[in-house]
Amino acid sequence: MGPILQVFSRLVLLASGFFLFPLLVSLIYQDGTAWEWLLSLFLTLGLGLALWAPTRIHGTDLKTRDGFLLVVLMWTGFAAVATLPLLLSIKGLSFTDAYFETASGLTTTGSTVLTGLDQLPEAINFWRHFLNWIGGMGIIVLAVAILPLLGVGGMQLVKAETPGPMKDDKLAPRIAVVAKNLYLVYSGITLACILALKAAGMNWLDAICHGFATLSLGGFSTHDSSVGYFQSLSIELIMIFFMMLAAMNFPTHYQALRDRSLKPYLRDPEAKALWLLMLVSALGLSLYLVAQGTYNDFGKALRDVGFNLVSVGTDSGFASMDYGQWPIFVPLWILLVSSIAAGSGSTGGGIKMIRTLVIAKQGEREIQRLIHPAGIFPLRLGKTVIANKVVFAVLAFVFFYFMSMVMLTLILTASGLDFLTALSAIVATLNNAGPGLGQVGPAGNYQGLSDFQTWICTLSMLLGRLECFTIFVVLSPAFWRR
Repeated sequence: MGPILQVFSRLVLLASGFFLFPLLVSLIYQDGTAWEWLLSLFLTLGLGLALWAPTRIHGTDLKTRDGFLLVVLMWTGFAAVATLPLLLSIKGLSFTDAYFETASGLTTTGSTVLTGLDQLPEAINFWRHFLNWIGGMGIIVLAVAILPLLGVGGMQLVKAETPGPMKDDKLAPRIAVVAKNLYLVYSGITLACILALKAAGMNWLDAICHGFATLSLGGFSTHDSSVGYFQSLSIELIMIFFMMLAAMNFPTHYQALRDRSLKPYLRDPEAKALWLLMLVSALGLSLYLVAQGTYNDFGKALRDVGFNLVSVGTDSGFASMDYGQWPIFVPLWILLVSSIAAGSGSTGGGIKMIRTLVIAKQGEREIQRLIHPAGIFPLRLGKTVIANKVVFAVLAFVFFYFMSMVMLTLILTASGLDFLTALSAIVATLNNAGPGLGQVGPAGNYQGLSDFQTWICTLSMLLGRLECFTIFVVLSPAFWRR
C-alpha cells in the first residue's frame, strides 16, 4: 500500500490546486465564497501533506493491480474532497447529496440534486462544470501528463481506467505524450465551443460552463431549465455539433488534425455508425411524434428531437424541454441510444459503439457458422481483424454491464421507487447520461431520492465511468490475495 498511498498523496496535492480556478471566479464576480475556496484549498493541501509525509520513503513503482486500486481511490477520494466548497457554501446540503453532485460532475453524468441553479454563487456553478471538464478525459489521464514531473509512470493507471478493447492503442510511445496530445485536442475544441457559444449570445460564465459541460458530455447547466432557458436555435445547433465531436474518438480527432485530413474519420467505423444512428433516429422519432399528433410541425419536432436525442444519446444530459411528456417509446429509444452511441476514447459512457459493433459482428458470425459449420469467418471492423480474446472481453463486459443494470434496478425498486423511475435512473447513471424518466426526468432531478437510493445511483455512476471491471476487480477476493 505504501507506493499506492505515495502516488495518491501527490495526486491529492495536485488536486488542491484545482480550487484556485473557482477562487479566481469568486473574486471576479464578488459572490462572497472566496473564504470557502481558500479553506477548501488548505484543507485539501493539508490532507495531501498528511498522506505524503509518512509514505515519502516508499517508491512509486506501480504494478498493474496497484493501478486498479489507485484509480478507484482517486475517483472516489477526489469526489469526497470536491464536496468541501459545496458543504461550506450551500446551507442544509447533506454529505450524501454533496457527494452525489461531485461524483456526478466528475463522472460526467450530469444528474443533479440541486435546485435554484440560477441563484447559485457563480464560483459554485463554475466548480460543478469544471468537475465535468476534468472528468471528461479522466482525472488519471490528466494526472499522467504531469506524473513524469513527479517521477511516476502512468501506463498502469490508464490501463486500469480504460479496460475496453481499444486500451492498448497508442498515439505516441510514451503515455505522458499520449495524454498531452489528447488534452491539447480536448482543450482546443473546448475553447472553440466556448467562443461559439459566446458568439451565439451566452454571457462569458454561461459560455465557459456550457462549453466545459458540452465537451465533457457532462450535461450540467447554470440554469434549472437547462438549455431550454436560452430558447436559441443557434445555441442548440452549436451544442449538437460539439456534443457529436465529443462522442467521437479523441485519438481520431488528433490524427485528423495531425494529418490535416478527414480520412481518419472515414476510416473510423465508430464515427460512421454514430452519425448514421443519430440521423436515422432523429428523422424516425420526429416522424413518429408527428404521426402521433404530439407535433403538427415536422421542423419543430426535428429541432426538439434532434437536440434532446443527441444530448441524452451521447450521454451528455442537457434538456431543451420536458421530453418525458412525449409518447413513452421516444424517451425509451433515446435511453437505448445512450447505451451504445458514444465512441471509445470519447468522453461518453455506456457500452460504447465499438463494443456494439463487435457484438453485432459476432452475432452475424455465429449465424454464418450455423449455416456453414466448417467455415472460417474472421471478425472484421473495416480492414481490422478483431482477435477472439477481444470478442470474449467485450462479451464479458456486456454481461457485467447488463447484470449491474438489472441488479441495481431491482434494488431501487425494492427500496420503494416505481419501476420506470428506478430503471431509467440506473440506465441514466450507468451510462453517465444525466436525467432519466419519471421522478428523475428532465422536468425534475434526483433530489427526491432517499439517502440509500442516492448512494445506489452514485455507485452506478462510478461503475459506468470506470466501466465496471475496474471496481469489480478491486472488490474481488482474488485481488486481495497475496
